Amino acid sequence: MAISVNERATKLIEWGINHREDLNILVEPEQETRAVILDLGVKTKGSFLAGKFMTEVCLANLGQVSISQNAFGNLSLPTVTVTTDFPSIAALGSQFAGWQIKTKNYFAIGSGPARALALKPKELYQKINYKDEFQQAVIVLESDKYPDAEAIRYVAEECHVEPKNVCALVAPTSSLAGSVQISGRIVEAGVHRLAEIGFDPKRIRYGCGYAPIAPIHPKATRAMGRTNDAITYGGVTSYSVEAEDDTKLREIVSKAPSSASKDYGKTFYEAFKEAEFNFYKMDPGLFAPAMFTVNNLLTGATYMAGKISDKILTETMGIQPA
Repeated sequence: MAISVNERATKLIEWGINHREDLNILVEPEQETRAVILDLGVKTKGSFLAGKFMTEVCLANLGQVSISQNAFGNLSLPTVTVTTDFPSIAALGSQFAGWQIKTKNYFAIGSGPARALALKPKELYQKINYKDEFQQAVIVLESDKYPDAEAIRYVAEECHVEPKNVCALVAPTSSLAGSVQISGRIVEAGVHRLAEIGFDPKRIRYGCGYAPIAPIHPKATRAMGRTNDAITYGGVTSYSVEAEDDTKLREIVSKAPSSASKDYGKTFYEAFKEAEFNFYKMDPGLFAPAMFTVNNLLTGATYMAGKISDKILTETMGIQPA
């Protein structure tokens, strides 16, 4: 039976709407299109639970998300843990970010199940051999503003659905839910990195990972830096894969962690500034978890690479002794 990420996410949205008070979120229709907007941090404070919910929606409820407190070297920070038995579809087919929702008066980075209807980007969906067909589209927006009618209609047109059948979850990076859901991309970040350096993502059978939840910063660029560094310098991942060649797998794993990047050692903000605040000028190798452990199910071999840097986490998170 084919998996519809938007159908699964829609069912989870229904649960969220019914538990809006527990999540400390707002549910408001966009007045012109009547699309549903779930506010997890724009006009409301949100919550840890809202961030967990947002992450699960991004994964189309094909993963389990939990929040705890973990040690990262000499630091102890709140932590999000993600596991999935459907890593290629949940991570690349649904959660992966990067769809620019850009209209005359609105801009946001879009992620989540709606991408599988719009096939954004098409090459990625060809790589994992997946597309979705459903009458409702669920999109997650990193923004400090609600999408306007034009933005909703743009998403609806790209997803081939009626505007009233769009559901948008919105939270700024400078919010608790926003911080949780970005660190909740830990497994996806590793799956994407493995795919980028030559491993077939369809052969990744299971994924697990955890990352610190960055302390909130009111400035968007600083919050962006902290949340990215949480994965780059504190993210830990484990995958079970099926690989025919252990030698090649070992080489891929050695190149996967952020420590293999030429920009490793710089905070995201420093690297972003050097790249003139242009993502596309940055070394893509920096957008990777700090640590990888990969088990080959066909041979039993297991390879580990990378390291956590509590020094850089302390710097980027702005942590000081009391």
